[in-house]
Amino acid sequence: MKIVAVSISQQKGVPKKNISRGLLIEDFGLDGDAHGGKWHRQLSLLAQESIKKMQDLGLKVHPGSFAENITTAGINLPELPIGTKLKLGPEAVVEVTQIGKVCHDRCAIYRLAGDCVMPREGIFVRILQGGTVKPGDPIDILSQGKG
Repeated sequence: MKIVAVSISQQKGVPKKNISRGLLIEDFGLDGDAHGGKWHRQLSLLAQESIKKMQDLGLKVHPGSFAENITTAGINLPELPIGTKLKLGPEAVVEVTQIGKVCHDRCAIYRLAGDCVMPREGIFVRILQGGTVKPGDPIDILSQGKG
C-alpha cells in the first residue's frame, strides 16, 4: 500500500495538479489546497485502481483528474470503515470520516471525463497528525474503524 501521487488545486471541483511533495497540516488538510479547513473532509483519497477503470473505458485521466489529493495503490479505500486510522508517509496520521459523496452538480471533472468515480470510490479523512507526504511513501492501517 503506497501513495502514487499528491495533488492540489486552488479551487474546488476542478482537476488537481500533481506536486512532488505535500505538507499535511493537523486539523486542516493539505497545504495550498482549496479543500483545507476545519471540517470532516480535509483530504480526499482515490485509488489508482479506480482511475484505471476509467482509463480502461478510454478516458484520458490520471492521478488528480478526479480532484483527489492523494492517489493510492494497493488499498481498497471504499471498504475502510469510518473511523479507520491510516499512517501516510513517515509521520502523518489521518482518520476516515466519509466514504464517497453526493455529487449534486456535474462538476468540471464530470464534464471533462464523462464520469466521476470520486463519489462512489473516493474517501475523505481528517488530519490527526501532520507531516510530509510524497509519491512512493507507504500507507499503513493503524486501526480499523467501527464500520
